[in-house]
Amino acid sequence: MSANSAAQNQIKQMLTMQDAMNTRVSDTWQENGYEWYRAIWVECAEMLDHHGWKWWKHQEIDIAQVQLELVDIFHFGLSLRLMTGETVTSITDTLSTELTESSGEKDFKIALENLASAAVTNKSFDAIALADCMRLMNMDLDELFRQYVGKNTLNFFRQDHGYKEGTYIKVWHDEEDNEVLANLVNTLDASASDFQQQLYAALEAKYPA
Repeated sequence: MSANSAAQNQIKQMLTMQDAMNTRVSDTWQENGYEWYRAIWVECAEMLDHHGWKWWKHQEIDIAQVQLELVDIFHFGLSLRLMTGETVTSITDTLSTELTESSGEKDFKIALENLASAAVTNKSFDAIALADCMRLMNMDLDELFRQYVGKNTLNFFRQDHGYKEGTYIKVWHDEEDNEVLANLVNTLDASASDFQQQLYAALEAKYPA
């Protein structure tokens, strides 16, 4: 399989998973008018704190947290693209190109502002700006896929265990569920065809309730 075919397969799988997750929350999610663009720029602001921007104090980049925020933004970006009414195949083709492009931006903060600007100004998802942010955080598509599938699976797990009703347990034996997820993802083969199913089962085994 060529690198491009592998990338397209990953993107198509993530689009399918995103639609399934959104549908799990609401069957009519595409008609509900959710402001996915707003979720993007709010996440951008949160991410900047993890990266650091204050010139008057010492700050260190929390790369793992920045990458996690990029994954969250990708969830929202996929949702925005699905809202356009384009087919999954068409969106896949577009994203597979955009995610390999670069504006040449070398400053992460500017790349992030470009991503936020598209969301605020055009209510759109700038995948090239996201690709810039990923590149500047040493994150390739394989890593995006691995972390995306992990977070998507956790989101499903949360919904299945009372997240919407407020009964979900967020801290598992002194660890937040995101930390448990990160540890589990590192022990599994993300290229396995049943990676998501394996991960869900592993989460089930760790859940304290």
